[in-house]
Amino acid sequence: MRASGVRSRPAGPALLLLLLLLLLLLGAAESLRRARPPRRYTPDWPSLDSRPLPAWFDEAKFGVFVHWGVFSVPAWGSEWFWWHWRGEGRPEYQRFMRDNYPPGFSYADFGPQFTARFFHPEEWADLFQAAGAKYVVLTTKHHEGFTNWPSPVSWNWNSKDVGPHRDLVGELATALRKRNMRYGLYHSLLEWFHPLYLLDKKNGFKTQHFVSAKTMPELYDLVNSYKPDLIWSDGEWEAPDTYWNSTNFLSWLYNDSPVKDEVVVNDRWGQNCSCHHGGYYNCEDKFKPQSLPDHKWEMCTSIDKFSWGYRRDMAISDVTEESEIISELIQTVSLGGNYLLNIGPTKDGLIVPIFQERLLAVGKWLSINGEAIYASKPWRVQWEKNATFVWYTSKGSAVYAIFKHWPENGLLNLVSPITTSTTKILMLGIQGDLKWSTDPDKGLLISLPQLPPSAIPVEFAWTVKLAGVK
Repeated sequence: MRASGVRSRPAGPALLLLLLLLLLLLGAAESLRRARPPRRYTPDWPSLDSRPLPAWFDEAKFGVFVHWGVFSVPAWGSEWFWWHWRGEGRPEYQRFMRDNYPPGFSYADFGPQFTARFFHPEEWADLFQAAGAKYVVLTTKHHEGFTNWPSPVSWNWNSKDVGPHRDLVGELATALRKRNMRYGLYHSLLEWFHPLYLLDKKNGFKTQHFVSAKTMPELYDLVNSYKPDLIWSDGEWEAPDTYWNSTNFLSWLYNDSPVKDEVVVNDRWGQNCSCHHGGYYNCEDKFKPQSLPDHKWEMCTSIDKFSWGYRRDMAISDVTEESEIISELIQTVSLGGNYLLNIGPTKDGLIVPIFQERLLAVGKWLSINGEAIYASKPWRVQWEKNATFVWYTSKGSAVYAIFKHWPENGLLNLVSPITTSTTKILMLGIQGDLKWSTDPDKGLLISLPQLPPSAIPVEFAWTVKLAGVK
């Protein structure tokens, strides 16, 4: 039998013409979208400050800072050695030089001793990756002016001409990028004793000899040569941004540079800029806000409490405890910040075991609790304190409560989360849901797993993940 029903007719010419016209319109719209020039940023702060921060930075959360240079040779006091010795003439620095170096020994004489003999960038990159860092910031040039790359305007005071005879910036770039880690370059705008800088300073910064001959050529060279993901500017505090030509550089960086779409910068671009202008805010070293800021920020701090560069006179009591580092990381991320933790390698390029141990401890903690850190957002409540101190983060619909002290009765009491009929709670690193109840006076009570200490995945700061809470 033949099938009954109405036979379909081929589409008429009018319908085909309509479809063709629709496709042409869609194609034209797409071409127009692609042809539209990207937004241009003008060299002024209202325009530059309006640029959205590339998303990778907020998602990264944790980075490693590396202070390394000729100051790693005397390795005494701090990375400000030259200034304390010659700029201020501090008696203890003069005594140190008299006791340990021949008469007439200059700071430049330290240069050849900065050998980087045991610098193996692959090993550094493996360590930073094992630490859980998503980005690394290296000093390309500190206030002493020595450059860790073959700067075309730092003749005989760079790592290719003197000391290592290597491009330290470039070698680390290669190792990090093999591991898909983001690379930041620290760069000091000023140089304490550069004759052109001292001349501009004498002229009340009305002239820009140093900026034209040194600062700007080096910044452009760093960007074009190494294509950094981040520029960590410093050394800005003696002069306004107009002296440094900061806004001109940043407009080029955002509009025309090879990293214009991904690059992130901080806020140290002139004495009037910190905590006000730039990309994210550092505000000050070891900045630690007590409430949620309304702008993306980063806390930079050092494992050695008293120096950023390596120093031979560091005592064990000067080294930040593992628990304090992890606490600072949690607090920073809960308040919407990134945490940049510094180490200072030796003049040979070694990272001393105590620094390695601290970095690996962070990595071990993040291997269990990283879900609550990476790509997280601040929750509506950032912290609460009752029987134990609790910090909150969130990701999508999940809320993470990180507590620093294990309650003696095994019950974690949370006041802020409001449970629903779909609430589920678990602990990161432990399989299975946790039992919970609510108390009209106390709020949420979570029964923590009853396990021997050896079975608990981390020794400090544990995370419970709450789904289906408000």
